[in-house]
Amino acid sequence: MQTRTIAARILTRVIRDRQSLSTVLADELNRITDNKDSAFIQELCYGVLRWFLPLDFIFHQLVDKDLRKKDTDIKMLLLSGIYQLEYLSTPDHAAVFATVEACKDLGKPWASRLINAVLRRYLRDRVQLMNRLESNSEAKYAHPQWLLAMFQEDWPKHWETIVEANNRHPPMYLRVNRQQTTRTCYNDLLHKTGIEAGITPYAEEGLLLRQAVSVNRLPGFEDGLVSVQDLSAQLAVELLDLARGQRILDACAAPGGKTSHILEVGEALNEVVAVDHDSQRIEKLHDNLQRLKLRATVHTADACTPDAWWDGRMFDRILIDAPCSATGVIRRHPDIKLLRRESDIRSMVEKQYKLLCALWPALKQGGMLLYVTCSVLMQENRKQIERFTAGHEDCHINPINALWGYTTPFGTQILTGQDNMDGFFYARLEKS
Repeated sequence: MQTRTIAARILTRVIRDRQSLSTVLADELNRITDNKDSAFIQELCYGVLRWFLPLDFIFHQLVDKDLRKKDTDIKMLLLSGIYQLEYLSTPDHAAVFATVEACKDLGKPWASRLINAVLRRYLRDRVQLMNRLESNSEAKYAHPQWLLAMFQEDWPKHWETIVEANNRHPPMYLRVNRQQTTRTCYNDLLHKTGIEAGITPYAEEGLLLRQAVSVNRLPGFEDGLVSVQDLSAQLAVELLDLARGQRILDACAAPGGKTSHILEVGEALNEVVAVDHDSQRIEKLHDNLQRLKLRATVHTADACTPDAWWDGRMFDRILIDAPCSATGVIRRHPDIKLLRRESDIRSMVEKQYKLLCALWPALKQGGMLLYVTCSVLMQENRKQIERFTAGHEDCHINPINALWGYTTPFGTQILTGQDNMDGFFYARLEKS
């Protein structure tokens, strides 16, 4: 089965069946043995989803009516064909021929003539078609209108910068495991294997690769020397102000990026407790801890119901990496633009508030709770913390004095693309 067929099948599961791209890719790529094929499939899937709205707009300019739901795979094949012609360096004749041929793999040879005609018409009229994108804001910015409106309301001076960053390929950051090696030593090891990287600001264990590579190419990855983690996510550990003898809770911990970072950096901690309700993601957390040679107390449970897992001993530090809209990591997960709904935001805001209220009693007096989201929406961030502090007299903001992000009275916001980082929000809450 050729690569374009597999990509069309993956895209169909995302668009028609509303499955997440990362889940579907993990399932489908397990059967691919050729690294080049795997890379091309990923390029098609991420690219089509990143530019889905302009591609869909062009599709409707070329086709009189939408295809039937059962033929979503043919539509995805067509969109991937247009994507190759517009955004990739694939020769025109090769892209058209291979896309037409993929119809046979899908068991729908009847669609060959349709795809051939549509792609050739696109080549003939591409300039006029691309110019028409300017008349439609969703197509022009490759974001749904409701999300554009939220960005414009929250960040009137920065919303276009956020959108542009969302539509770019993300950088690849590494976090060196301090328990196993040093950043300098690992950077030298990368250089010896032909992988170029640079030292990051703000995070002491961070490296930025000049070009993204498969984790299989990272020296010592399976031995726990390094992990893949964006720079903005690496900032959490420093903000926790860890010290000897502390008991730490990482709520919503899976797949364990911040849990493992806490264990790598924290010296002589009393205990690190990791909680997450998703059993499949908990398995990944265990895998990461094992690979990195770290230990934590892990509970598969809902952090909102501490009676089910908490032993009553208070925590010095609580990290809430709250479930959120993920609007700060769209460049890594472009399917968010298509799978997320405006109504989802309201339910997530209430879930976040419930988490804060449920876990606050487990924090020691004088302890600190670090609230984190990978969102750029104020209702999940600044407004959420303003609401919580107003209802809890024993809660006070511990200011973040940082060289990164935008400081607000209720936390610090990193906008997507700022210093080449993902969009994150941090707030430190101290219990008096």
